[in-house]
Amino acid sequence: MSTRILRLRWRCAWGLLAALALACGSSECPLPAADPTTAPGANPASATPDVAGLLRDTTAAAGIDFMHVNGMTGRHDIVETMGAGGALFDADGDGDLDLYLVQGGALPGRSGAGADTAPAAPPARRDRLYRNDTAARQMPGEASPAPRPRFTDISDAAGNLGSGYGIGVAAADVDNDGDVDLYVTNDGANQLLLNRGDGSFEQAAQASGASDERLSVSAVFFDFDRDGWIDLYAGNYVNVPADPPQCRDTTGGIDYCGPDSFAPLPDRLWRNLGRGPTGWRGFTDVSQRAGLRAVAAPALGAVAADFDGNGWLDLYVANDGRANHLWMNPGMSGASGVPRFSDQALLAGCAVNSQGSAEASMGVDAADIDGDGDFDLFMTHLIAETNTLYRNDGHGMFEDATSLAGLAAASRPFTSFGTGLLDLGNDGVLDLLVVNGAVNNIPALVRAGDRYPLHQPNQLFRGLGHGRFADVSPQAGPALRRSDVSRGAIFGDVDNDGDSDIVIVNNNGPAQLLLDTRGQTRAWLGLRLVLGAPPHDALGARVALERAGRPVAWQRVATDGSYASSRDPRVRFGLGDDRGPQTVRVLWPDGSLERFSGLRPSSYQTLARGTGSALEP
Repeated sequence: MSTRILRLRWRCAWGLLAALALACGSSECPLPAADPTTAPGANPASATPDVAGLLRDTTAAAGIDFMHVNGMTGRHDIVETMGAGGALFDADGDGDLDLYLVQGGALPGRSGAGADTAPAAPPARRDRLYRNDTAARQMPGEASPAPRPRFTDISDAAGNLGSGYGIGVAAADVDNDGDVDLYVTNDGANQLLLNRGDGSFEQAAQASGASDERLSVSAVFFDFDRDGWIDLYAGNYVNVPADPPQCRDTTGGIDYCGPDSFAPLPDRLWRNLGRGPTGWRGFTDVSQRAGLRAVAAPALGAVAADFDGNGWLDLYVANDGRANHLWMNPGMSGASGVPRFSDQALLAGCAVNSQGSAEASMGVDAADIDGDGDFDLFMTHLIAETNTLYRNDGHGMFEDATSLAGLAAASRPFTSFGTGLLDLGNDGVLDLLVVNGAVNNIPALVRAGDRYPLHQPNQLFRGLGHGRFADVSPQAGPALRRSDVSRGAIFGDVDNDGDSDIVIVNNNGPAQLLLDTRGQTRAWLGLRLVLGAPPHDALGARVALERAGRPVAWQRVATDGSYASSRDPRVRFGLGDDRGPQTVRVLWPDGSLERFSGLRPSSYQTLARGTGSALEP
């Protein structure tokens, strides 16, 4: 399709959406009624979604005692508000998800007067690693044993964990040895933690060539050149000087400055060099050749997916207060072995909102929200803006469908960070979790004398089918009634019972573990997709669930998205009451296509490339 035609399509879509926005005002635009029993992705119970008790806070019972410390001194340094994230990943190869949580501490190279409102000082080892020791135990009144999440802090035995002022973390097997490694982003030097195979780690950022001294937030592992080795992107934010400026709120009180008070930084992209005669060769910086160094913007969330269906992973970057980037991957060309990415976000309709304004984008996720086989985008924003849902037309062209989806009005009072599209309850329809916490003083909390006046409650949006959602936060129970300064949201099945659980990392506060209490009661299909020997996660693969008489449901194998966090790479399909054998198609990262049939529901199964029935791509 020509560039001219694409521009016309984009302008027409923009004009139509602007007209809808004017017609609807600040309220949501209603959609016509649909038959929930026949429409794609429909939830028969969508009229009055029952969410009471859906999420249960089991933090204390699970042994998670993490308290984030942001090092605040009263100077209102912007970095204090940014952390932190974490990772759910299998550190020791025993088949369950361990938990890595990123710590802050005293701000490096900066000092100032003012009351220290932080919790107790962090331990000498800043980041924490919790081993998953979940076991089935029977409680009084229960008919049979059930998984009871339990974590044990093994930070001291894990070797060299992150020790900088941590912001975020990404997880993947960078050296294809079968063990999951970590990349920790910091205010200062980032750190690559190579897994020794037993859940302990060694520092390798400098030796591997993946060190960066700037303020980085989110990192993404993805194989952009399809050579079987995971490459690495790091999103850099702004340059904060040793003596940062001071800003004030509307009452004249000291407040946190926004990113416009600082110079933005260019992002980094490293290519994985794979294995040589003497072992793994590390990374090489290809930011310049790939085109990413040509621009600088305050990057926060990031996600990699094939948005235009050409078989190569693209990269979407959520920028804070500036136009977002959609780095489209054209595939391999030239002798450099590095594709030349091009930023197509403005042309594609996902750089700015439907009014043409750049927003303060924080977290992001990519999923097939409307069941049409491509990956849509959802991202979180600043208070008084709306969080934004962009629907993909399958060719990498997007339209702002936030109001049509029922997501606009409910998000305006909040500043939102971590987010994820996940099927809570395993009914086959994607729901949406958004975690909130302000970055500027909330006047009501200031008047009340709050020492950290940024906290807000989190939100749950129940999926109604047809790409629509309803805010059910008030009905969701005590787990979402807390008010915190939430940042990272991490998703994964911590007790291996077939549903999606959630870890929330709060800035200057405790981490939380929320369990899905209903998903395990319905049918589900859990898959781990792997490549090579020893096997490692096939990040970038796409999985399609095929069921007669129903739309194909697509998911992607990834650990990215949300905000500064890394999720469970396994995919789960909620099957509702369908307990029969299942069939999936897998589009592997190298472009090969296979079908796997006779898969057992309500169990996790590993699918290795080359073991299914080959199909024509």
